[in-house]
Amino acid sequence: MTTPTVDVHAHVLLPEVDALVAGLPGHAQAKELDARRNGPMALAVNGPMVGARIPHLTDVTARLTAMDAQGVDIQLVSPSPSHYHPWTDEETAEKISRLANEATAAHCAHAPERLYGLGLVPLQHPKLVVPALEHALEQGLLGVEISSHAPGRELSDPAYEPLWARAEKTGALLFLHPFGCTLDERLNRWYLSNTVGQPTENAVALSHLIFSGVLDRYPGLKLIAAHGGGYLPTHIGRSDHAWRVRPDARGCGREPSSYLRQLYFDSLVHDPHTLRELVRAAGPDRVLLGSDFPFDMGTEDPLGALRAAHLSDADFHAVRGGNAAALLPKE
Repeated sequence: MTTPTVDVHAHVLLPEVDALVAGLPGHAQAKELDARRNGPMALAVNGPMVGARIPHLTDVTARLTAMDAQGVDIQLVSPSPSHYHPWTDEETAEKISRLANEATAAHCAHAPERLYGLGLVPLQHPKLVVPALEHALEQGLLGVEISSHAPGRELSDPAYEPLWARAEKTGALLFLHPFGCTLDERLNRWYLSNTVGQPTENAVALSHLIFSGVLDRYPGLKLIAAHGGGYLPTHIGRSDHAWRVRPDARGCGREPSSYLRQLYFDSLVHDPHTLRELVRAAGPDRVLLGSDFPFDMGTEDPLGALRAAHLSDADFHAVRGGNAAALLPKE
């Protein structure tokens, strides 16, 4: 039997979450911050871009038709990161995670043989994170999507130790996908907020997990980094050098590059040479097909992008679906 083609980076838009937060105290300020970070030109493009993609983001039939056209058999569907809402209080944050978990599960239930889902956890309230993960798993989801940080907390914060412990014990998938970049207005032109901001946030978040020893303490974590892990995998040599020569960079037990082979990375790097280097650095068994469906910063032809890297036949099929299939529930 041929291994299915699996896209691990695909999103769903949840109008229920948007309706829940609309008009709440703090929502306007959060939108203002997002506007400052992106700049007026990006916002002018974002609205029509998302609007044109609403069917693919909300309608299962439209999603499946697009998947068929791409040659994708299975998607791992995660909520749009715009649903994180890290500004919300405990009560609202708990409602958001539960609603997102239930709505994502309901979306995937329309085609359970082709759609697997991930939920959300409110990183801004660490004591709610494990219950939110448990709720996601109870809905039949495979795990949760997490941001690169929460206000005032990095992923190295000890408050998240229960999350890593529970995710490791349950085998839950964690999909690391940033939303927004704390470089703020420095990136508010030319869509630098995304083109530079997203890979920067990925690199910072993964570095916190590596250097803090989280991956030493929880070697069984199944964590997938979006956008190929950002800048880190292809610039990991600088981290290794710092670990070797500076005692203050010795928070982890071994050279940082060795931890790349404990993580998973999607293939969405937009350059065949970079994809080849990602496969070399992380290993061909640690890279998974990803498209960022259906957004414009994704790829409409994920298999074409993978073919352009000219990997060996075995590595091509591992990235195409073999690696991801091993993470999915067995029939």
